Amino acid sequence: MYGKCTYDNCTMKNILFAASECVPFVKTGGLADVVGALPKNLYKQEYDVRVIIPNYTCIPWEYRGQFRHVSSFYMDYGQRNDKMFVGIMEYEYDGIKFYFIDNEYYFKCNEPYSSSIMWDVERYIFFCKAVLAAMPVIGFHPDIIHCHDWQAGMIPVFLRSTFASHSFYWGTKTIMTIHNLKFQGVWDIRHFLYNTGLPGYMFTPDKLEFKKDANMLKGGLVYADYITTVSETYAEEIKTPYYGEQLDGLLCARQRSLRGIVNGIDYDVYNPETDKKISVNYSAKNAVEKKKLAKKALQQELGLPVDENKFMIAIISRLTDQKGLDLVDWIADRITDEFTQFVIIGTGESKYENMFRYYQGKHPDRVSANIFYSDALAHKLYAAADAMLVPSRFEPCGLTQLISLRYGTVPIVRETGGLKDTVEPYNEYEKTGTGFTFKHYNAEDLLYTINYAKKVYFDYREDWNNIVLRGMKKDFSWGSSALQYQGMYDWILRGMHD
Repeated sequence: MYGKCTYDNCTMKNILFAASECVPFVKTGGLADVVGALPKNLYKQEYDVRVIIPNYTCIPWEYRGQFRHVSSFYMDYGQRNDKMFVGIMEYEYDGIKFYFIDNEYYFKCNEPYSSSIMWDVERYIFFCKAVLAAMPVIGFHPDIIHCHDWQAGMIPVFLRSTFASHSFYWGTKTIMTIHNLKFQGVWDIRHFLYNTGLPGYMFTPDKLEFKKDANMLKGGLVYADYITTVSETYAEEIKTPYYGEQLDGLLCARQRSLRGIVNGIDYDVYNPETDKKISVNYSAKNAVEKKKLAKKALQQELGLPVDENKFMIAIISRLTDQKGLDLVDWIADRITDEFTQFVIIGTGESKYENMFRYYQGKHPDRVSANIFYSDALAHKLYAAADAMLVPSRFEPCGLTQLISLRYGTVPIVRETGGLKDTVEPYNEYEKTGTGFTFKHYNAEDLLYTINYAKKVYFDYREDWNNIVLRGMKKDFSWGSSALQYQGMYDWILRGMHD
């Protein structure tokens, strides 16, 4: 059957990643980092991992100009009379084969996502069906299709319905990975019926129906063989009403098929010893002294008073409610004392952008509000800052705290999701820990934790330096996470009976 071999008599397993974004081609968040980094960290002698995303016209021409046309065909799409064009482009990058679904009607855009959820639902339903229609044309038989977030949520649904009788997919399993449960791809059922061509009985509360609408992510969670998310704590949290975004009942029902695997970061990109974007390179051996130089260089660049003894707190974040910025607003005047500098990089909701601009206007010698995103400036801030503030309301995994640990910047985080799994709270009696944490979503608790961190920094500098070094010695590269994914793939292909 298309050269496919069973798990027992063949070592090579075919894995297809399906997602809406992937570095280096298109990125709006951590999803793209995972889809770009994980495939190249899987064992190539055992896993043939390929990635498929839409062929957005906003992908930089340095890549798009090298895409090779593989094939094209016309596909039935929903209840339309006319078939839809599907092109397949191919490009190899970092030893991984990438495919791109081409259709200018849906993917001609300046940004990957539009301002209309109705339009995006239609575009990604098309993408999901096109992925399954394209694989037989390419001749790549996936043993597992690893679907990422709601934009790929209809792939398990189509696989178990429209494509169920297609012999090419006999034996193919699906995994649905939740990167952020808040975003689900919800719209009117009639819109789904028209664009999917699925029978009405699939739009019931035990399948795709969701509060009288339809839900792409829910469909993926119902029909996938297995579900993962991006940290162990988040996997537990989303089974509760507070974090479950009204899917906690379904996730509880499927809890035996749900697990969390924490994300890694690319240790080639985030390496203070070799990073060309920072002013001073350093390792754990000389971080304490070299970070002072990095701090002074950034202070000068941002127009802040140049003083290595200032306690520099950083925020590098999307400026949204999720990130706990209402807590920061409550205590900002009390954070920014004469001994402290506060540097923010990010964009998002106007109320938070304006909030940070206000505090910069009020304390220009203490607050630097950079209301834009610059990767180069972010790297400099990771290297220069003493502490990184991540007080999130919820955080599926979080990459900011992982990068901070790598650069010797001490995380101050709320104990939620991946933040809880990756930052060990400082214990002054046992001299352990890699950061400072607080549990309750409360501004006074956050302020207490920041002040405690400051006290250690100013009064017990040797203890602080040891926190820095312990953090830098932690390993959050993709190696460990990739091994866990490999174990999961093998277990699923053995039939999930072990």
